[in-house]
Amino acid sequence: MRQQVQKHRRLWLGALLLGLVVVLSGCEPTEVVGENAQDTPDTPPAFRATAAASYVSTEAGAGRFALAASGQPAALYVSGDDDPGVLRAVNNLQTDLGRVVGNAPSLSTDALPEAETVVLIGTLGQSAVIDEWVAAGTLDVADIEGEWEAFAFEVVDNPTPGIAQALVITGSDKRGTIFGVYDLIERIGVSPWHWWADVPVETQADLYVLPGLRTDQPAVKYRGIFLNDENPALYGWVHENFDGFNQHFYEHVFELILRLKGNYLWPAMWGKAIYDDDPQSPILANEMGVVIGTSHHEPLMRAHVEWERYGTGEWNYNTNPDTLEAFWRHGIERMGDNESLVTIGMRGDGDEAMTEGTAIGLLESVVAAQRKIIGEVTGKDPATVPQVWALYKEVQDYYDQGMQVPDDVTLLFADDNWGHIRRLPELGSERPGGYGVYYHFDYVGGPRNYKWLNVTQIERVWEQMHLARQYGADRIWIVNVGDLKPMEFPISFFLDYAWDPEAWPVERLPEYTRDWAAQQFGEQYADEIAHLLKQYTRFNSRRTPELLDASTYSLIHFREAETVVAEYNALTAEAERINDALPEAYRDAFFQLVLFPIQACANLNDLYVTVAKNRWYAAQGRAGANDLAEQAHALYARDAELTRQFHEDLADGKWNHMMSQVHIGYTYWQQPPEQTMPEVQEIDVPAGADMGVSIEGSAQWWLEAEEDAVLPGFDVYHQQTSYLDVFSRGQETFDFTVSTEPWVIVTPSSGTVDVQQRLDVSINWEAAPVGTQRAAITVAGPNETSVVVFADVSNPEAPGREDIVGFVESNGYVSMEAVHYANAVGQGAITWKPIEGLGRTLSAITAFPVTAEPQTPGGDSPHLEYPVYLTSTGEVTVHAYLSPSFDFWGTDGLYYAVSFDDAEPQVVNMHPEGSLSPDTYHPEWNQMVGRNILQSTSTHVIDTPGAHVLKFWLVDPGVVLQKLVVATDSLPPSYLGPPESFNRTLTTNP
Repeated sequence: MRQQVQKHRRLWLGALLLGLVVVLSGCEPTEVVGENAQDTPDTPPAFRATAAASYVSTEAGAGRFALAASGQPAALYVSGDDDPGVLRAVNNLQTDLGRVVGNAPSLSTDALPEAETVVLIGTLGQSAVIDEWVAAGTLDVADIEGEWEAFAFEVVDNPTPGIAQALVITGSDKRGTIFGVYDLIERIGVSPWHWWADVPVETQADLYVLPGLRTDQPAVKYRGIFLNDENPALYGWVHENFDGFNQHFYEHVFELILRLKGNYLWPAMWGKAIYDDDPQSPILANEMGVVIGTSHHEPLMRAHVEWERYGTGEWNYNTNPDTLEAFWRHGIERMGDNESLVTIGMRGDGDEAMTEGTAIGLLESVVAAQRKIIGEVTGKDPATVPQVWALYKEVQDYYDQGMQVPDDVTLLFADDNWGHIRRLPELGSERPGGYGVYYHFDYVGGPRNYKWLNVTQIERVWEQMHLARQYGADRIWIVNVGDLKPMEFPISFFLDYAWDPEAWPVERLPEYTRDWAAQQFGEQYADEIAHLLKQYTRFNSRRTPELLDASTYSLIHFREAETVVAEYNALTAEAERINDALPEAYRDAFFQLVLFPIQACANLNDLYVTVAKNRWYAAQGRAGANDLAEQAHALYARDAELTRQFHEDLADGKWNHMMSQVHIGYTYWQQPPEQTMPEVQEIDVPAGADMGVSIEGSAQWWLEAEEDAVLPGFDVYHQQTSYLDVFSRGQETFDFTVSTEPWVIVTPSSGTVDVQQRLDVSINWEAAPVGTQRAAITVAGPNETSVVVFADVSNPEAPGREDIVGFVESNGYVSMEAVHYANAVGQGAITWKPIEGLGRTLSAITAFPVTAEPQTPGGDSPHLEYPVYLTSTGEVTVHAYLSPSFDFWGTDGLYYAVSFDDAEPQVVNMHPEGSLSPDTYHPEWNQMVGRNILQSTSTHVIDTPGAHVLKFWLVDPGVVLQKLVVATDSLPPSYLGPPESFNRTLTTNP
């Protein structure tokens, strides 16, 4: 057994820690009084109030508070002495409630209004009325007092003379109150994306808040977004609408973050500096309640571009320490009392490595100097000023090699820029500053930029951030969202999950997508729109648009390319049908959130496949090559037209420039300066009639090829349909006829070819002879030419199709989706759970809890069982298609094991050399993230044909399985791998 299973790779705290979360932020789980206690994180919780279980109803009932009745809203009150950010939020409540009920409520800030029903909003210690009611015992704030960003909703009867009923929103601090207000706004039907995605507001005359006390607060302390890589799209839009990245632009960003219950921003930084460009922007952030930080390579609140503007000498602490310290000192001076998270440390100029090696001593000197500046300027103990050290790219090497920073500093672990977390803290490790994660929905860098549209599955975000949460990285969650606007859906999920991870266990992920669709577009089409969101994000995640080219999908094997295009086009047709059915008011929101990304990416995939077919056809002299060249040009023009619609037609031009990111014609990691039409070929088609024949599974054509034309095999279990194409190589049409065995079905069996005719080939299994046959299919064409195509047909006497159990071998492989196991064996607290929708072809499965110790495979240890029926013997290769996870413990890779039947499990390191090396853009890592899969193999020997059981064993938690392929011969090259084999699996433990 492999040595790695035995060695101590983590600090284990014993079985009592299994599945528990180490909460380092000091925040308690959300609570609703009267509901069941929260289950452990890896089991389904007792669900609390979420978007799917709102406390707002349109029906009156006993004890319910009339927020609006017959279009008349309750009066609002907030103390004028409360925080300015609270007052802003309450003003938005006044406006948004007016949008919903058609009549804005009154708002008082000096004295309680004289009204039967009042909404009282206030912060503990800042609202005299709130404090008086607490002192009198009228309000119960025991669960939020002294907590971070907590709020309480309470319906109180007869709280004071003159008021029959009050809805009280109480915040433990200013943001607690702000989030309480925005939570109510969301529950009454105003989407956080109302302004940013033009989501309409559905009017309601009656709104009632259910009685009782509800409390809520975040699980992750700092939750935010990073505007990055913002040229040309966001840059062009901002300059056209706001004349620069100033307070007027940022006001919309700050409000969106707060509406999404986030509290943290890394501002745009490509040639931009929030403090320098408009000094009012950070002041406004502080007023509204948003914490400002700076990115991973911008220390002490200085934007990178400010060194270009004001710095002198080298960005090198060895040679220019005094100038750098003065530069950083000004950043802290300028920060003043604004609530901030100060980035410490240093990278090289231009977001590059600081040195060629790992200069720990130098970086420790930098941090010491920075801490000294923080203390001197603020007059505070540096330990009391929130700071973060981002372990990004090569900076993680400093941490891995033992560099220490003071314990009050938050260690911000980073992903590999492609959504795969590289490192997490040891289970149970604690530090006052805690740990966090810097994540990506957008990136500029190798293997290629991905900036244009959303390519992120929320299922993968869940899986990775669930890991982070379970291992205690919950102080800061910050995500790079690029231009912000194509990322609305994953931004919502990231911040919702950061607020309350326990509300969204893996079982409820499909429900989240449906709820989000309902929030934006109403209930009627929520299921259909959720399907669109789930499918388009799966399709886009297979290969980013920038990495797509004519060679991505196979034209030859498994009908892969045509299937990808057909799936995209079918999704487009479904989205267009929903668009036509939606009320006009929803069309703008639907176009930008759903329809455009589907149409644009379907078109792009069609373009590249059409280009590939054009080049292939041209090489074979097919007359259809020129038609495909014309079609490719039309698809390229269609891309430009879709962009024009987004810029000019959508919302009367509100979002001009937002889709201006170059996305066609990439040749290396950085974008080309402008779109480039992929090269197509046109040929001179000779006069006369000339026939060619091509077959599924071969790039050759006949009459040119010398070897036999043999279709992929047919067997009675799979009952395949294959094809051959009869095509013209001349200008004249011609007739063809097909002759073959009577039990071979060819459709059509005769006809006239103008450009090309596809012939489908299948077998009449009731008439087919028993045993193995080779049938000849003769295609006769013009000029007395003919081509013979062979079909190998397997129709064994036994076992029968209804008798066989498991996945059946055919054409040299058995392909199985991971979630189609027959038996899932757990042990103790360890179970297997599917992650529905995660992956390139169906769904994924992984072991829970993710905090389990490494397992020694064998016996009754946790594993999955897949019955297979093999006709081959000898050496076979098992290909495991795995989500490209990192070894977050920092050792040598993640391990799993494979065996057949009762053989000893073979332990496999899923990580080939280099796949854990994103900093060097190693070819193995490039391929892993570019294909969004890690394909790992093991070899085994099968002694006898027939029924066997393939077992996939848990060794390390964090391994996410998507697909298994047993290859008894060389696998035909393809991008997604073979489609699933025929199977009859008796599931004993679904």
